[in-house]
Amino acid sequence: MKILVLNCGSSSLKYQLINMENEEVLASGKYERIGEKEAFITHKAKGEKIKIDNPAYNHIEAIGFTLKQLTDTEYKVIDSLEEIDAIGHRIVHGGEIFKDSAVVTEKVIEEIEECGELAPLHNPAAVSGIRACQKVMPGKPMVVVFDTAFHQTISKQRYIYPIPYNYYKKYKIRKYGAHGTSHLYVSHRLAEIENKPIEDMKIVTCHLGQGSSICAIEGGKSVDTSMGLTPLGGIPMVTRSGDLDPSVLLYIMKKEKLSAQEMEDILNKKSGVAGISGLAPDFRVIEQAANDGDEKAQIAMENFKYSVASFIAKYAVAMNGIDSIVFTGGVGENQINIRKGICEQLKFMGVEIDEEANNIRGEEKLISKPTSKIKIYVIPTNEELMIAKETERLI
Repeated sequence: MKILVLNCGSSSLKYQLINMENEEVLASGKYERIGEKEAFITHKAKGEKIKIDNPAYNHIEAIGFTLKQLTDTEYKVIDSLEEIDAIGHRIVHGGEIFKDSAVVTEKVIEEIEECGELAPLHNPAAVSGIRACQKVMPGKPMVVVFDTAFHQTISKQRYIYPIPYNYYKKYKIRKYGAHGTSHLYVSHRLAEIENKPIEDMKIVTCHLGQGSSICAIEGGKSVDTSMGLTPLGGIPMVTRSGDLDPSVLLYIMKKEKLSAQEMEDILNKKSGVAGISGLAPDFRVIEQAANDGDEKAQIAMENFKYSVASFIAKYAVAMNGIDSIVFTGGVGENQINIRKGICEQLKFMGVEIDEEANNIRGEEKLISKPTSKIKIYVIPTNEELMIAKETERLI
């Protein structure tokens, strides 16, 4: 079975074509700046990587052009689109409606749209991608995989917020989490590496990147996670604030005479480590500035590492212990000093990082010392493969 995995952003499209017989990625790439004349695609196939400038003013045009690359005579990986058996879509928010992946129907699309308020940058774009596929490849079976579904096992006393209960009843305001597909993948991959039943394991997975979240996984199930109602909550991220004293928002809004939308933009796009440092929204830039002595950059990095370590320690309480900690995501997989700084703050829990083993980027490896009471791993995430597996399972 060959499955096309699509991850539609508001102005982007990431994709992979995977042969499920051997889990080989036949082709992959990213379409950027969709909606603009300057749109372009970066396509990888047969060991080649090419960039093609091609205007795409909507997802239908982007997906149509992407599919042409799969059958292009110069670097084709399939002879025709008929070889694609199914399509898997990443959906950020499924609210309380979706506790599992689902086969796409008109009712499912309507319910994804209902959850759009909880992920306004992501869900509408995903629906556009589904509609585009219906037009370009009519009748092709599709599956939607939700970032929030994995966290539906969190108990009510942990997902409920200490606000009037009526708001939960009326608006379903509660913790939902995110990055569920990534947390699911790396936790199961760890069980394979350790050759242990995941039902017997207590794992904390740290998905650290542009967006970041921490997850406590006990017995293969999410029992708590750092992100909340939306992907804004939890630890500070590149431009997102993470958790705050609610009065901070109200105080700034009163002082600056800001609307709710203006405040939301500040929290999502102008806060986090970039907000503290005043630098470009890139962990590599901020970390380098910190190493060069920039005080605000140093504060931003230490704030981030402390927050991650604090959530890990919190989840030792949630599971009454931790067997393993996993770092994944763009930052988690590649930023050596960030991993080291986080682990050094967990020495009181018996965490001992092996600095030589930790000197890696993007590799799957055990990076703790043999004497460490908690094992520390780096495991590159593979959300696309997880989505493909879910698509294969349902189709």
